[in-house]
Amino acid sequence: MTEPLLYSFRRCPFAIRARLALAQAGGAVRTVEVDLKHKPAALLAVSPQATVPVLVLPDGQVLTQSLDIMRWALAQHDPAGWLLPRQPERDEMLIKTTDTAFKHWLDRYKYAERHPGQTREHYRQQAVDALIAPLEQALSTDGLWLGGAQPVLADAAIFPFVRQFAAVEPAWWASSPFPATQAWLKSWLASALFVGVMRKPVACVDVQHAGEIG
Repeated sequence: MTEPLLYSFRRCPFAIRARLALAQAGGAVRTVEVDLKHKPAALLAVSPQATVPVLVLPDGQVLTQSLDIMRWALAQHDPAGWLLPRQPERDEMLIKTTDTAFKHWLDRYKYAERHPGQTREHYRQQAVDALIAPLEQALSTDGLWLGGAQPVLADAAIFPFVRQFAAVEPAWWASSPFPATQAWLKSWLASALFVGVMRKPVACVDVQHAGEIG
């Protein structure tokens, strides 16, 4: 194998963030879209847990965490300085919150019928308190991106999860009091980078020309 091999699932937010960083870095990557109901034997061989994304490097090293994949990709090439955050401690906190408390409440908000202990509105408010409100404050201070004039790693790591949140109740989101986060999300959704990594693959695709952002 002469180029990295990415096992991915198009709509998975963890896989989206990995693909964003790989595309931003610009290197050639073979991407295999995984049928989560019929996971390929080759994926199970390198990662028995078989969660996506999984990146197999040419030297045989296997990366199974989306943030590790992002950092590896940008360590190869970081044309817009995604690895140079303006506020690293704050950004790390926002990423950690996204992957823990926010993901917890987001899953309940999306599938409230599976969690009848509370209302959808309750789960939505918990998610807002965990991430959306702090993100709104940060973006209101920094500008369009957490990096100010351009995005940084934290923007790309958080965006796919906020995208899912906004899609649960689009009408509520459109009228919600989070204008900075709404503008940030719209910019991501319209970006050539995001559009590129969300194209439906035939089998394997090269993401190196998906388009940079920032």
